[in-house]
Amino acid sequence: MHAAFESNPPFGKKSSTVIVGEDGRTSTEKDTIERDDFWATTSNKQLNFVQHIKTLLKTHGRAAVVLPDNVLFEGGAGETIRKKLLHECDVHTLLRLPTGLFYAQGVKANVLFFDKKPASESPWTKQLWIYDLRTNKHFTLKTNPLRRDDLQEFVNLYNVNNRHQRQATWSPENPDGRWRAYSYEELIARDKASLDIFWLKDDSLADSDNLPAPRLIALEIVEDLQAALAQFKLIASDLGEVVEE
Repeated sequence: MHAAFESNPPFGKKSSTVIVGEDGRTSTEKDTIERDDFWATTSNKQLNFVQHIKTLLKTHGRAAVVLPDNVLFEGGAGETIRKKLLHECDVHTLLRLPTGLFYAQGVKANVLFFDKKPASESPWTKQLWIYDLRTNKHFTLKTNPLRRDDLQEFVNLYNVNNRHQRQATWSPENPDGRWRAYSYEELIARDKASLDIFWLKDDSLADSDNLPAPRLIALEIVEDLQAALAQFKLIASDLGEVVEE
């Protein structure tokens, strides 16, 4: 058997060190990780975590990693890391999770499944299968929490016994199917090799009669604002500003 690895990276997007001078003044420096075994140098902790997991895996080792959406679409180092990951590993499955299950409130998360492979001139990723458990799904921590049964369709479609015989539920005839595959060529041709892919129509945007309850809308707005505030605090901190809680 090959070792399997399941984890999620640190919750913060960036890391920094506060330096206190002799005069008592403080300054902030970003902690940029440089390692010879990393594909790219970045201060984004989640991107570094993906690279770190890849180095920990033995050949044919398997990983399932919880990641926020920014890892799927961020440019620069993010693009470099995604292209390398698609080439050197078999990135075979992406589960798009509902909002607020991991990380800060309002932050969207995913589970990315990949297997480490030996060196090869041709890319190991042939198809990335995506299951959308987010669009038109509304869960809350108390009144409507995500339960094991909500994942059963994904578990069945994952087909752990033979994932090379997976069957898509999406088709032009069934546009509401939550499970479909994208080829390596399709992925690499996307802007910045973004894996932030969705295809389902959001009913709340198309039909006002299908809007969530007002309390859920208000809660989602609060969560999004809190997530945005947390990101702006990180930016201010990187610029040397002290932000009071």
